[in-house]
Amino acid sequence: MTESNSEHAGTAVMEPGDGPMVRVSGLRRSFGSGAAAVHALRGVSFEIPRGELVALKGRSGSGKTTLLNLVGGLDSPDGGSITVDGTELAGLGEKGLLELRRDRIGFIFQSFGLIPILSAAENVGVPLRLRRTEPRVREERVALMLALVGLADHAAQRPGELSGGQQQRVAIARALANRPALLIADEPTGQLDAETGVAVMELLRAVVRSEGVTALVATHDAQLLDLADRVLELRDGEIVEH
Repeated sequence: MTESNSEHAGTAVMEPGDGPMVRVSGLRRSFGSGAAAVHALRGVSFEIPRGELVALKGRSGSGKTTLLNLVGGLDSPDGGSITVDGTELAGLGEKGLLELRRDRIGFIFQSFGLIPILSAAENVGVPLRLRRTEPRVREERVALMLALVGLADHAAQRPGELSGGQQQRVAIARALANRPALLIADEPTGQLDAETGVAVMELLRAVVRSEGVTALVATHDAQLLDLADRVLELRDGEIVEH
């Protein structure tokens, strides 16, 4: 363990690069209390090796988004532990979680989440601006990411001038801009037609390979599940591996 990690010595921090990308153990999360409580997660445990694209399936309301939010540090569990890229989330304060999300996790949402008044290139560059990346380096990375998702010729267009599939490609490029170790996608093809959805999922699989990223993707589309390296199913608050 390096000196830079010594302040987290009590939180089981490993060096980035050691062990699985994601390790979840005994995770519990409930909403409400008493007889009306909804137990979304009941002792969920699983690991995701580095470099895999793992699909998370489950019926609507099964807790997929809850699980993704917990792994991404957007919510806190009632019990259990989560380790991402060697760091146990429970040992991080709000500042530490913010840095983790900014520097090591990329998020892709069903709603795209693009800023309407910005061009495709400007949207992709937002995470780099937040890290105060030097302009020349930022521009090079933005151009590379847009080329990677097949949108080099659409850099100057705003979201309203792009199709749904193109907007989601911009969102993927933006999520990858900071070179995250983990990519979390919540129903990324939910607003797309079947053909475009498959194309976007194939793109995700390709960029996982080319960028060396690990991905956890929630989806209910059977066609998309076939493109994953592994499928986890949430059923009655527990994980079933396929």
